Amino acid sequence: MIELDGSHGEGGGQILRTALALSMCTGTPLRIERIRAKRAKPGLMRQHLTCVLAAQEVCGATVVGAELGSQTLAFRPGRVHAGDYRFAIGTAGSCTLVLQTVLPPLMLADAPSRIQLSGGTHNPMAPPFHFLQRSFAPLMRRAGAGLDLTLRRHGFFPAGGGEVEALITPAAEGLKPFDLLARGELQDAFAEALAPALPRGVAERELETLERLTGWDRTQLRLGTARQNEGPGNVVMTTLVHEQLAEVFIAFGERGLSAEEVARAVFEEMRAYEASAGAAGPHLADQLALPLALAVAGSGRPAAYTCTELTEHSRTNFAVIERFLDVRFDTRLEVSRAGSAWRVDVLPGAA
Repeated sequence: MIELDGSHGEGGGQILRTALALSMCTGTPLRIERIRAKRAKPGLMRQHLTCVLAAQEVCGATVVGAELGSQTLAFRPGRVHAGDYRFAIGTAGSCTLVLQTVLPPLMLADAPSRIQLSGGTHNPMAPPFHFLQRSFAPLMRRAGAGLDLTLRRHGFFPAGGGEVEALITPAAEGLKPFDLLARGELQDAFAEALAPALPRGVAERELETLERLTGWDRTQLRLGTARQNEGPGNVVMTTLVHEQLAEVFIAFGERGLSAEEVARAVFEEMRAYEASAGAAGPHLADQLALPLALAVAGSGRPAAYTCTELTEHSRTNFAVIERFLDVRFDTRLEVSRAGSAWRVDVLPGAA
């Protein structure tokens, strides 16, 4: 049994999700204490409990401590079963984080799976749907696994009610390691604004602000499609499509923020990415760690990627992964004429 302290490093829910995923992938029992100890409301919230129950259903695990507010969990996995699953959070908690928990073992299963998820699809503290669809899923296909995502209904905080479907085709011969060291040439760039159940002028002002800041033409500035009964909610996204990957930058409207401030926030995040030489942004860098580690552990071949920033979130994730898999993460800051970037090498053999 692997025992983890949930207050380690970043001290949030990512420790739980990564540990559950790797427990299922490796068949290793898990005990975790002080779950989300560094959060204002520690322990299992609704979306974290849904992650635990989803993992239990996917592998028939024996679980102790699966209840709201619990700060201790024991998880003894069984065999992972591909299948047709439906998981509902019941709040605006992120359904993409539930997908993040069960996706790794299902990418290694012996048959395809379909997962229907309901909850929040665009949350400030979780990977939004469009990020997973445009940035993350294509890279999983590069690793040999199919991940096809469909947004059935938007779900914004605090109402939730979103619906996502994921079709997962396992890697036929195991996940394949790959390198992602450079972005390649820019092929497309565009922005979208969604503001269901809000005055139409909100989204229009956001796009007008981005037009002034970016110099993009009107064909690159789009009013996104969302039904009025999916709101209220507001999100502004910019997408940069390069030869090797796409990156999505997102800012959320909230009470007290003007439309112009929301647009400026997403522009500044995008500009920070453009000023670096890293291929992946900080969120994608975090998301890549687990599947690439599984690919390296399974094949014995290394993988590497560069990123704009190495967050405490990522470093904590690396440490959890190294507890379960015979891999190690080597990181270093590289500086070139193109700018600075962090290089992450995922190597076979424990540290």
